[in-house]
Amino acid sequence: MKEETMEIPERCAIISGIGQSAIGRRLGRGALDLTIEAALQAIGDAGLDRNEIDGVSTGSGYAVAPGASPVLTMDLKEALRLNLNWYGASSDSTQMSALINACMAVASGQARHVLVFRTVTEASARADVSSNGSLSRVEGGMQWRAPFGAPSAANWVGLIASRYAHEYGMTREQLAWIALNGRRNAVRTPNAVYRTPLTMEEYLESRMISTPLCLYDCDVPIDGSVAMVVSHVDTARDGNATPIHIEAISGPLYQRDTWDQQSDLTRFAAADAAKRLWSRTDLRPRDVDVAQLYDGFSFLALLWLEDMGFCSRGEAAAFVEGGHRIALDGELPINTSGGQLSFGRLHGMGLLHEACVQLRNLGGERQVPNQPRVALVTNGGGPVASAALLVRQ
Repeated sequence: MKEETMEIPERCAIISGIGQSAIGRRLGRGALDLTIEAALQAIGDAGLDRNEIDGVSTGSGYAVAPGASPVLTMDLKEALRLNLNWYGASSDSTQMSALINACMAVASGQARHVLVFRTVTEASARADVSSNGSLSRVEGGMQWRAPFGAPSAANWVGLIASRYAHEYGMTREQLAWIALNGRRNAVRTPNAVYRTPLTMEEYLESRMISTPLCLYDCDVPIDGSVAMVVSHVDTARDGNATPIHIEAISGPLYQRDTWDQQSDLTRFAAADAAKRLWSRTDLRPRDVDVAQLYDGFSFLALLWLEDMGFCSRGEAAAFVEGGHRIALDGELPINTSGGQLSFGRLHGMGLLHEACVQLRNLGGERQVPNQPRVALVTNGGGPVASAALLVRQ
């Protein structure tokens, strides 16, 4: 084993298979059913049998919001009759923690093939809450926000976005291009939730959610599941599909884990994740061929552009203006399936899946030209953030 591989343990891991269930608003299917669909796809894509899966990893062990994490590792283990050498889950972690943990498991020899999954049924769960009208006790961090009329992440991100706009002159017309670019890519993505073209006029006329964020700046809750198999790099020749190598991955927590008590009220945690990511590789922003930037809210994608070094501080709004640079044929194609704003919110795992699709040249009408080799994926971007560089060798 090369010395550099031992120093960067994630390079011992590859993504050997990917899978994705049906995606939609209120599908009327059980969460475990969706998970099994995605998992079997990923296992088959890797050219493996279920008996060869000896690890399972997911990002949240218990639901932190209705429908946000309805399937446990034990649920999937029992459904697929797996014999596990290792398994892990965490409800207090970055959205990329499942992938990070899987990489560490195969690098340390705890497992050979780890099934990573993320399932959400937020659309169905929200419909159930709306229909029965039940309310739960306000606890945790929300007890300090809800009394002041800030019960949603849209309020918290809107606060930072408003200050950013004041400091750097960002306009709504500039911010719109994250949503518009995502939608024009989603039109080319068969299983995206929103496939109707979106115009600047429609964006500007949509209802305001939390200034400066309007309806189209907020991602869409859905039902669906994403799965992938993380295997040891030594197995790369054994699988069916093109293996995706993990060049570097990061998920630090340096700042305060709050949305509204940041030391700099124009930014969140993306800068820390970016700095650590670039410290683990010789690659640089100029080497990235395609980027899947977390867009739970459009503004977060702008912060990622700056903190990852694609443009200087305060220049992201100008960078995306007009949509040319971030288009499929632009200098930095982003969110090629539509992102969370138009494809649907899979808590960042959909972005990882799409990065693999692009690196394997399977994007169809939305495929980035000239066979991309390096993909950047970012997750979160509020008080916690994570990022990964994926490479096709």
